[in-house]
Amino acid sequence: MGDDSDKRCVFCAIIGDEVEAEIVLATDDLLAFLDVRPVFKGHVLLVPRSHVETLPDLPAASRDGFLAAAQRLAMAVKDGLGAQGSFVAINNTVSQSVPHLHLHVVPRTKGDGLRGFFWPRVKYGPDEMGQYAARLRAALT
Repeated sequence: MGDDSDKRCVFCAIIGDEVEAEIVLATDDLLAFLDVRPVFKGHVLLVPRSHVETLPDLPAASRDGFLAAAQRLAMAVKDGLGAQGSFVAINNTVSQSVPHLHLHVVPRTKGDGLRGFFWPRVKYGPDEMGQYAARLRAALT
């Protein structure tokens, strides 16, 4: 662990064996463990071992390994738990309960009661969709 903020991070404490967790996958760079407050049983959190707060902070060299592990976990909830699929998500700052990058892999089954993951839906006004797309394209260049 690095600076003092890392010591207060519960995920860094799990990585450092200071807090107990049910480990699902461990590599040199990543750790995956069961969420103690799961949406559904088998809900897994994937974290980098280094303290990184959000996805944009993840070093480029770590992206492929992180996504590959997420793919493996998404298959594992199907193969190991009998789920029909999974919901995979990352919160960045807003709704991020722990300020350490973590990817959720939630087992899903048709009729499980999860609808839209609690998000309200909005509609675009006339020409608004094109305007939003143009703003995003400009930010990506």
